[in-house]
Amino acid sequence: MASDERDYVLGTGDPEIARLGLQHAVWRERALGAWRRAGVQRGKTVMDLGCGPGYATLDLAEIVGPAGKVIAVDRSHRFLAALERAAAARGFANIEIVESDVSDLRLPPGSVDVVWCRWLLIFTPDPEGVVTRVAPFLSPGGAFVLHEYGDYGTWRLVPRSPAHDRMVEAVVASWRAHGGDADVGLRLPAAFRANGLRVEHMEPLIDTATPADFVWRWAAAYVETGGPRLVDLGFLDAPTLARAQADWAAAEADPSSLMITPLVIEVIGRKGGAVTPLP
Repeated sequence: MASDERDYVLGTGDPEIARLGLQHAVWRERALGAWRRAGVQRGKTVMDLGCGPGYATLDLAEIVGPAGKVIAVDRSHRFLAALERAAAARGFANIEIVESDVSDLRLPPGSVDVVWCRWLLIFTPDPEGVVTRVAPFLSPGGAFVLHEYGDYGTWRLVPRSPAHDRMVEAVVASWRAHGGDADVGLRLPAAFRANGLRVEHMEPLIDTATPADFVWRWAAAYVETGGPRLVDLGFLDAPTLARAQADWAAAEADPSSLMITPLVIEVIGRKGGAVTPLP
């Protein structure tokens, strides 16, 4: 694994690629709604910033069609290789894959209609700087739409699990140690305004789920794959993880259990200029 792959807090291996697929499936309907509000349509050019293995990229490519284009940006060669294989299998010729850190990204000003960003800026030491770099790529009337955590600490089990709460604290600490901010979404409306983007939509996204709900699987998958990664990185001890996993197993066996998800904030910023009306 190359050094930049090791920089990913959750790794870039097959288990993480599979977890990201489940995550996108859980969040897909909300992503589709965000893209519609931002103006993603046929013929548009969309940037998927921090695309990972490209589950959103493939959906976007289908929406914009052959006359449109999706620019998929990530710094993980392994993630992008997975996207390239998936795009070829589905016959998409409208995806441009760019292996780059956002700090090195170069695009012509005004060349992108919509920028989509999800769970990237939580890992970024300078999220405001990312907005400053990317905003000039937007065309007049273009939109920057993001889903980022606004309060990761809302994630909990009911009945309460102290071991799970400790794991949540370890997640936040691991991101902070890499320069990230688990509540970064609250900083981004101001960053949009500072870069000439009119904030036209803000919405908190949070669920309360039972073990029978699909969203439960998303959170449970993190406990299964992300928890051991936290132990490997030294942010959580193995006995606490074992207790957290046992509490999750007990909760899943009890239909009356509840889980509250981490709070995500959706923010859409619009660049000054003509806006194409939605159909």
